[in-house]
Amino acid sequence: MLFGNNESPCNYPANAYYPFRQDSTFLYYFGQKRDGLVGIIDADSGEETLIGDDIDIEDIVWYGSVDSVADLAAQVGVSHSAPMSALKTLCDEATRQNRKIHFLPPYRHDIKIQLMDLLGIHPSQQKAAASMPLIMAVVKMRSKKEPQEIKALERAAEIGYKMHTTAMQLIRPGVSEKFIGGQLDGIAESYGAMPSFATIFSQHGEIMHGNPSTSLLEDGRLVLCDCGAETIDHYCSDNTRTMPVNGKYSQRQLEIYSIVEACHDHVLDVARPGVKYMDVHFAVCRLMTDKLKELGLMRGDTEEAVRAGAHAMFLPHGLGHMMGMDVHDMENLDQINVGFDEETRPNLEQFGTNCLRMGRRLEEGFVVTDEPGIYFIPALIDDWRKSGHCAEFLNFDLLETYKDFGGIRIEDDVLITADGCRFIGKDRIPYHPKDVEEYMASYR
Repeated sequence: MLFGNNESPCNYPANAYYPFRQDSTFLYYFGQKRDGLVGIIDADSGEETLIGDDIDIEDIVWYGSVDSVADLAAQVGVSHSAPMSALKTLCDEATRQNRKIHFLPPYRHDIKIQLMDLLGIHPSQQKAAASMPLIMAVVKMRSKKEPQEIKALERAAEIGYKMHTTAMQLIRPGVSEKFIGGQLDGIAESYGAMPSFATIFSQHGEIMHGNPSTSLLEDGRLVLCDCGAETIDHYCSDNTRTMPVNGKYSQRQLEIYSIVEACHDHVLDVARPGVKYMDVHFAVCRLMTDKLKELGLMRGDTEEAVRAGAHAMFLPHGLGHMMGMDVHDMENLDQINVGFDEETRPNLEQFGTNCLRMGRRLEEGFVVTDEPGIYFIPALIDDWRKSGHCAEFLNFDLLETYKDFGGIRIEDDVLITADGCRFIGKDRIPYHPKDVEEYMASYR
């Protein structure tokens, strides 16, 4: 059973969140975007059935005529269709025959209730009861992107390029974060389906998910923009740029920016099929540590510092994640199942390393993000200084002077090719400091 999504009310039943977003796995296998559908595959006979109710005249008055469920099934090559009431009968018959009913871990409460009604499994037990063979089969298929999927990702990158370059055109002192964030979301919706995630646009780049506020952009500060688009086919882009509000990086900003830039570009040199992405992550962490030592912010032996997790003061997240129909691809199937395997296991104990979403060996056709960053988080500086955590590797006195700095992240989407990797997207969003400054200057 592959459940599609239902409409989700925002603040009263008739006002649903817009636009409607179908479940990605249902889209991948059954391709239809209408709400209230379930796909059934009989693994023994190969028979497929699309389950759902036709809409009635009351809905047609408000929303117009739509295809019947039988028509929707025929459009995607599914031979059988049935009303939603038939789903309980199918499940009861399979249970009577002692057949295994496979389902994926649900993430919406209405689907959890539906599963409980169908199979008698309490919502608190459904994640554990979900089918691991089905999860792993889906991960295996969706991880490797086929040529038509790569084309869809390239289209998403084109929209992402328009979003980020528009931000660069609009950034200047006195403009609000909210205004620019709204412009970017509008571009995503006008060229595609929607933003691929809630747009991050903030002068507080040290906050990982800093959504746009009503604050006005200030001269001398940096603003971090992390946004992406989702195509009509529901493939995503995800890029980050960090720009000077006044159009010119200060010397101190350039010193930190150049480290992130070098780490970002280093991924292109080392990421290739057969290499663990966890090893790419730690290669970046070692490079970052070496360069922060040159600025006096870190000290001691690089290998020991990285082993102790001292670099997580500056990079408290992983290098990247899988990308595809979800911006964090298949994360609803549990990131450990997507980004790790029996050979490569996550470290859930060490701060920073426990946020690494992708660690397994890369394969041709994988699409992952490359998003190193350096952040100066005042609360984290205070917490580690008070506890003495990694004190032998960190210069806390110098760190104090960076509490007003913010954060820098540079992110692009990377396709693993037969002999290496390449960025997704025909046009490169400016990220080298000189290119950013020149691009911003051309619109002032």
